[in-house]
Amino acid sequence: MSGTELPVFPEHPAGGLSGEAAAPASPGLPIEVRRGPSAVPWGSIAVFVAVSFGLAWLVCLPLWTMDPTTPAFPVLFSLLASATMFTPGIAVLAVRLLGAPGRRRERRLGAALEERGGFLRFLGMWPLRPAKRVVWFTVAALFLPILLTFVTAGVAAAFGWLRLDLVGFSAYADTVRASLPAQSPIEALPPIAVLVALQLLSMPFGALFNALLAFGEEVGWRGWLLPALRPLGTWPALLGSGAIWGLWHSPLILLGYNFGRTDWTGVAFMVLGCMAWGVFFGWLRLRSGSVWPAVVGHGALNAAAGTFMLLAASGAPLDPALVSPLGAAGWIVLGAVALGLGLSGQFRAQPELAPRRASGAPSPRDLPKPSAPPTPESAPSGTPSRAGTAQEQNRADTEREQPRADTEREQT
Repeated sequence: MSGTELPVFPEHPAGGLSGEAAAPASPGLPIEVRRGPSAVPWGSIAVFVAVSFGLAWLVCLPLWTMDPTTPAFPVLFSLLASATMFTPGIAVLAVRLLGAPGRRRERRLGAALEERGGFLRFLGMWPLRPAKRVVWFTVAALFLPILLTFVTAGVAAAFGWLRLDLVGFSAYADTVRASLPAQSPIEALPPIAVLVALQLLSMPFGALFNALLAFGEEVGWRGWLLPALRPLGTWPALLGSGAIWGLWHSPLILLGYNFGRTDWTGVAFMVLGCMAWGVFFGWLRLRSGSVWPAVVGHGALNAAAGTFMLLAASGAPLDPALVSPLGAAGWIVLGAVALGLGLSGQFRAQPELAPRRASGAPSPRDLPKPSAPPTPESAPSGTPSRAGTAQEQNRADTEREQPRADTEREQT
């Protein structure tokens, strides 16, 4: 491929993706790629899903062979759950380095999209241009998920699924008391309201720390999979990538992670929750043209997912499937967010990934360089130079004048 910078997908006036393939543009200008199911790199997606899912189950296998009641289980669970987060990134490398079935056909059809403009640009990792847009979306991603978890707790309380205690924070006080040694009373600690405030203030810092782990996931889900599915259309790509993301959690969900359910209902709740949050993270990815806002947003969600436990009242029933950000209350909040984004046209503006110029004009490096006129030393063989042409003309004039001079001498 040439070095011309190409968009992942150009904008469409109606916010969707047309079904027709545009004719190639002139060199140096962005071109459209094929759209529709035939343009999706299905072979590469199959390899990506197989590797990411297979590695996730392989990493979690020791947990399935252990007794959950053993003291070492929670520690090992935390370590392996963190390691699992890197499997989508490894799957992206596998697709890139090992290839996939039908790779030649994908390139011929223009479906091997990561070949266009560079692999890091396709993933939204580099370059960070325009920097202002990427930075502001990253800042928004740092705080918006935290805010949405509080809104989720409010919605859960409004539906009667969560009883709040915003004064004594009694449920959190019980958790702190249970974690203390028997000889250490909770009165020896700062007031519970101070501890809650410290928890809230630490969430942005926790988001940045969690982003280190979330990168392993987001480079796969929003960095590679979402753009790979975009020939189907923006909304099918958002929902489809979210569903795959949710199913990928199955090895942990079936052990009771997040919802305390060890059957298919836990997986179903996780799939719906990931589809809801996948729209939000996908908006960060598509609207900014960079994967980094989605990485930070994912880290913020992980840091603030337990907000409802800080605000709950002691002794009240607490079902994470209803009150957590990935549960029913979260679906309502994120569904409203997705509706607002759609109605406000946020998905219509999907900028070119790190364009060189805001105007869309080609860079001078993309324009053909004018060829210099040939010199006597560099003139192509068989093509007379200017100097050679002048010499031949002088020689011809001399030959024409010579017979005239001879005739005049004879007449004299």
